[in-house]
Amino acid sequence: MHRVGSAGNTTNSVRPRKEKRLAYVLSDADDTKHCAGINCLKVLKSTVSNGCDYLFTGSRDGTLKRWALSEDSASCSATYESHVDWLTVLTMFLVFYEVNDVVLAGDSTLVSCSSDTTLKTWNCLSDGTCTKTLRQHSDYVTCLAAAEKNSNIVASGGLGGEVFIWDMEAALTPVSKSGEAMEEDCLNGVNGSTNSLPMTSLRTISSSNSISVHTTQGYVPVGAKGHKESVYALAMNDSGTRLVSGGTEKVVRVWDPRTGSKAMKLRGHTDNIRALLLDSTGRYCLSGSSDSMIRLWDLGMQRCLHSYAVHTDSVWALASTPTFSHVYSGGRDLSLYLTDLATRESLLLCTKEHPISQLALHDDSIWVATTDSSVDRWPAEAHNPQKVFQRGGSFLAGNLSFPRARVSLEGSIPVPVYKEPTLTIPGTSALVQHEILNNRRHVLTKDTAGSVKLWEITRGIVIEDYGKVSFEEKKEQLFEMVSIPTWFTVDTRLGSLSVHLDTPQCFSAEMYSADLNIVGKAEDDKVNLAHETLKGLLAHWLAKRRQRLGSQASANGDALSGKDIAPRSLAHSRVEVDGGAENDSMVYPPFKFSTVSPPSVVTEGYQGGPWRKKITDLDGSEDEKDFPWWCLDCVLNNRLPPKENSKCSFYLHPCEGSAFQILTQGKLSAPRILRIHKVVNYVAEKMVLDKPLDNVNTDGTFAPGLGGHVQHSVVGDGSFRSGAKPWQKLKPSIEILCNNQVLSPDMSLATVRAYIWKKPEDLILNYRLAQGR
Repeated sequence: MHRVGSAGNTTNSVRPRKEKRLAYVLSDADDTKHCAGINCLKVLKSTVSNGCDYLFTGSRDGTLKRWALSEDSASCSATYESHVDWLTVLTMFLVFYEVNDVVLAGDSTLVSCSSDTTLKTWNCLSDGTCTKTLRQHSDYVTCLAAAEKNSNIVASGGLGGEVFIWDMEAALTPVSKSGEAMEEDCLNGVNGSTNSLPMTSLRTISSSNSISVHTTQGYVPVGAKGHKESVYALAMNDSGTRLVSGGTEKVVRVWDPRTGSKAMKLRGHTDNIRALLLDSTGRYCLSGSSDSMIRLWDLGMQRCLHSYAVHTDSVWALASTPTFSHVYSGGRDLSLYLTDLATRESLLLCTKEHPISQLALHDDSIWVATTDSSVDRWPAEAHNPQKVFQRGGSFLAGNLSFPRARVSLEGSIPVPVYKEPTLTIPGTSALVQHEILNNRRHVLTKDTAGSVKLWEITRGIVIEDYGKVSFEEKKEQLFEMVSIPTWFTVDTRLGSLSVHLDTPQCFSAEMYSADLNIVGKAEDDKVNLAHETLKGLLAHWLAKRRQRLGSQASANGDALSGKDIAPRSLAHSRVEVDGGAENDSMVYPPFKFSTVSPPSVVTEGYQGGPWRKKITDLDGSEDEKDFPWWCLDCVLNNRLPPKENSKCSFYLHPCEGSAFQILTQGKLSAPRILRIHKVVNYVAEKMVLDKPLDNVNTDGTFAPGLGGHVQHSVVGDGSFRSGAKPWQKLKPSIEILCNNQVLSPDMSLATVRAYIWKKPEDLILNYRLAQGR
């Protein structure tokens, strides 16, 4: 997903403010399945006998999922949704809090990082509660590492070349708030009902030189400075006394995580380092690289002990047996290998259809994630890997890069030990292609399985599933000769359809209620598509908000006002009220979103950062701190930014050689969405009443044809209201032409200008009696 818009201009600069964006993510698939590649895996073993083990998965679709595991099944028991971009890595630790020096309370906490530049913490046994959002990185956060026996210590690295070491107890412990000195909490955290924003405490993780910043801004992690390029891999030993990092610099850097100081730098790889492992003591390190090599390092001796040429392409994932005697490796060559680090004997365990991105050992099995949305469990025999080698088919890993080590295989191709996984957690197909159709309400998509679907983005649903057909041919079949301003953008980078709304562009598109088949609304009423879409999107939030305000008003004995939020100061721009919405809260059928597969809102307010939440999970407590001001102004106050270029100027002349008199002098102006049949009515009315000039404003805009006051040009098409009029009994058959082409009565002026006129000059329309009449 694109990133949410910046916080705007907070200085005295005269540069125009960049307003916050609101987006929503659609999905018609099963919410218990991922719809994009899996980037990270983590297994949580039960601490009680006969307890349930859990697998946590993080995906490019921006969500985490918790799977309850049994011998032959895995069921999704929770979805964690708050990140606004790809999930990259998961780690887990236990935090213990002392209460009055008497009671110890244990709480399992999951930490995730994402391309949205944040780390987030979760109560991993809850139903999806984000407990904290940590912001320190300047770019995508790509990797995490945790100390197994020192649960406080977590390290993070990212594309900005930054490595930070976090004391999670200090980072998560709230203290009293004071003014602006508050660390923002995740929107859907436990304090969401009051919108409180607890600040983290000031605490070091070891010695006096651990954390140098102790200010009112709250906790600051230790920075391990030295990387000049992107960091893609981290690993930490069990006690948290040694940290290794690697990335595009092709070197393994070793750090003391207690101080962030450099210990050493190891060279040997010739390409990006993508995976790292440390043994429990922190002496031995395994590294996997895009140069296809795996290397074993002795950090005490500061040298490489062995190189293993096993893979034919980049190595992306490593996992070791508990004794660090064998390593499981996978990568871009679609293969999972098991290698004995002492004897150099290697075995091909299985092959996949997609590159292997992550590995996680679970007893004597191994979970394998790929760039696909599914996860497989394969036999591993981690506690006795020699049992696998007894099956035969092993080969000796070379110690040169694979193109030169290929001769060691004597031309033979390894045969996989296992043909099928013991368990598969299926995902759904990711969207990979999209096209916004001309009606600006429908989007055509194609997924990785080749299935083509048609979406209606104002309702967030699939209205047609065409199956596996040609995307280009279907796009041509659905082409409509209509011209409606572009009021939204879409992308599919999360594997699902994300719709982005930016003000004021999103309010540029209007349609008549008759064209939307809205029953009970005057057919000539104009409907702003973004306004109605936002009302439908936030209908649940608005209902919850009114419940909260109503209960508060009842408790205080106050009356609940209709406009319950003060509009922001709008000195920098004009604002107009959407007079077409008689009932602010009414959601018309073309804008009602599904509550079965509800979309997720992705946005931010003036405080905190970007957040993501399903529309049905909004509790009404969210306000201008959480939503963009223009969004609330639209939904609560019925106020829209001024619309630009909503009019179309044109000349209306009789056809050459026609006996018709000239009905108008000069240029006319009407709404872009005005239909040609309204122009026909206007011409017929003027001809029958023989009053060609009486009903035209001095500025050339249309005015009511049967008396009444002259309307302002902002309204525009007042003369074309429906209903029987006396002159219609004598109405002649008129047709309108442009560039000598007869126009369909259902065409709008904007459509005629875009597809028939095709010139930058003002539109010229001609009229004549219909041929054959």
